[in-house]
Amino acid sequence: MLLVAVSGGIDSMCLMEKVRQEGGPFAVAHCNFGLRGAESDADEAFVREQAARHGIPCHVKQFDTEAFASAEGISIEMAARRLRYHWFGELCREHGYTAVAVAHNANDNAETLILNLLRGTGLKGITGMKAAGYIPDPDFGDIPLLRPLLEMTREEIVAFAREHGLNWREDSTNAQTDYKRNKIRNLVFPVFATINPSFVQTLNRDMERFAAELNLILKNGQNQGRAVAHASKPMATLGRVRGRGPQEVPGGHDVTGGTRSEATKGLEACATAREYAIVEEEWDGTEAVKQPEGVLILDAEKVGAYVEGAWESGDWIKPLGAPGRKKLQDWFTDHHIPADEKPFVPLLKSVAEPHHVLAVIPFCIDHSVRVTATTRRILRISIKNG
Repeated sequence: MLLVAVSGGIDSMCLMEKVRQEGGPFAVAHCNFGLRGAESDADEAFVREQAARHGIPCHVKQFDTEAFASAEGISIEMAARRLRYHWFGELCREHGYTAVAVAHNANDNAETLILNLLRGTGLKGITGMKAAGYIPDPDFGDIPLLRPLLEMTREEIVAFAREHGLNWREDSTNAQTDYKRNKIRNLVFPVFATINPSFVQTLNRDMERFAAELNLILKNGQNQGRAVAHASKPMATLGRVRGRGPQEVPGGHDVTGGTRSEATKGLEACATAREYAIVEEEWDGTEAVKQPEGVLILDAEKVGAYVEGAWESGDWIKPLGAPGRKKLQDWFTDHHIPADEKPFVPLLKSVAEPHHVLAVIPFCIDHSVRVTATTRRILRISIKNG
């Protein structure tokens, strides 16, 4: 049974109608983020009424989004995203929903491409959103996330809504430019339209080509046994942390101060590293997951689109085996990384959730991208000395 995310806006009302017309059973989930006062409450009432009108089960949850954003040190946009998807995952686990459908469309995809380019990205960051993926939450990474409207432009959605006599709610903040996405939508895209009226379709076709070419690169890279991504970056000088308590190093080892173990030697070797390579490979499960120091192994499919970057305020990670997420700056403090070296520790970050750190190279990975019995492809991150 499908769970459909419905905000009450035109995109989600179009999605709900399309799913309803297909005739299969589904339920609706509405998030009241409490950011627009009475307007948010009116959206909630509208979605409840529309679901009841068609006899559709409806789940509603109210969030204190501003308090959560403040506590986590993240933007309102990111806070709403985390709250939304975590709740969707909880609903699926509790009620047995097999997938979640969201109303992302071609315009949203084009906006995401521009945002990724402005943040800085690699090949995967320019392939855009996918029609099918997984819930972007470390606790619910195996629940399918579907985007049935991804090929529809906003103009086509408006036409569909009018043709079928749909009602919807207008979010007053969509016309504002307080958020990055709104700035692109309201200020940048109108300029693009004067250059190419079909720029949304053009950008989406480009992303499809980028994705096809990336798949070809990965395939050729695997067949020829060579790296598909490589970067030369300064590494933090980490030798000085020895003797200051337990330290986590690649392979799941602990380094205890004063103990001259193989893991300690590995940590010192990492301290002189200047380059690292990322290779995507097939995985048959026969090799031990714990690798020698200087190697990290991640599930490539769970990683998805990623970007290589450095620490920023708001970054977080759920360390492998840890009970919950941790601010990266707190992780640095726990592992005695000096303040002046934090900017030089290379990170692998999620494109879908930019502050979500998937790997701290060469130390640890996020729990959500760990290798499991179902893993079929991996990313192997290896540091090079010299």
